[in-house]
Amino acid sequence: MIENHWPLQDAKNKFSNLVDKAQHNGPQIVTKHGKDAVVVLSIDEYKKLIKPKVSLVNFFQTSPLAEENLDLTRSKETPRDLEL
Repeated sequence: MIENHWPLQDAKNKFSNLVDKAQHNGPQIVTKHGKDAVVVLSIDEYKKLIKPKVSLVNFFQTSPLAEENLDLTRSKETPRDLEL
């Protein structure tokens, strides 16, 4: 077994060990029928992967629409009547 590769049966039998290795030694690869199937990551590594590259504020500030003159005022008119 390569250091961070786990055959599926070993991963099932030693799941707690697999989780510990993912938390302390980095991503662990589980193989199925000799081929890479899935990767087990620590939650910290996962959060790094899904974290947006820029903040939402920065995204809007650098948007091509940032220089557009948008009318964001709300209408003061009363809403129309609806029959329910």
